[in-house]
Amino acid sequence: MSKPVMNVALVCGPDCDMEVQAFRASLEYFGVRVFTYWVGRPNDLIDVLSGKDLYPNTDIIILCFHGDEGQFIMPELEESIYEPGEPKGDFGPEEIRHFAKLAGKVVIGTGCSVGKLETAQAFLDSGCEVYIGPNDYPDGNDALMFVLRLFHDLIQNNRSVKEAFQNAKSLDAEMDMFQLYENGQQSSRK
Repeated sequence: MSKPVMNVALVCGPDCDMEVQAFRASLEYFGVRVFTYWVGRPNDLIDVLSGKDLYPNTDIIILCFHGDEGQFIMPELEESIYEPGEPKGDFGPEEIRHFAKLAGKVVIGTGCSVGKLETAQAFLDSGCEVYIGPNDYPDGNDALMFVLRLFHDLIQNNRSVKEAFQNAKSLDAEMDMFQLYENGQQSSRK
């Protein structure tokens, strides 16, 4: 492999493996070095978001999870399986603020409603440079096409994240639910 154009962390939540496989194959075709993280328990996600298990020089983190009401749906474990201090239930703004350390990163959430303002602000509070996610409930195909168009523009056309974001939103009316947040201010509109 020649020098990759960027390093991407692809984080797979429960029942999102087909989306992750589609992203990985496409991004690698674009020349991206992809590191896939399989989340089987909350501590797996915490290790990525805290940087403990994040590949050095990761440029972008894609969180492939189902979402609801601004929270990432987490695996449900039998009570005795949880480790001491490991959060139970879904992962929302409170957990993000508590565990995430994402200074200078671009983070994309593909799950339903994970682009709500409170969730986005939690990522920005963790040091994240840019956070992108849908504030409503997109069809899975829309999330896939949005992210692929975004990366195509970033890599093939050498566009900035903001420019690539605007072009990805222009695919069709369903893409309007994707929001870009930066420095605590929403920037999804021209």
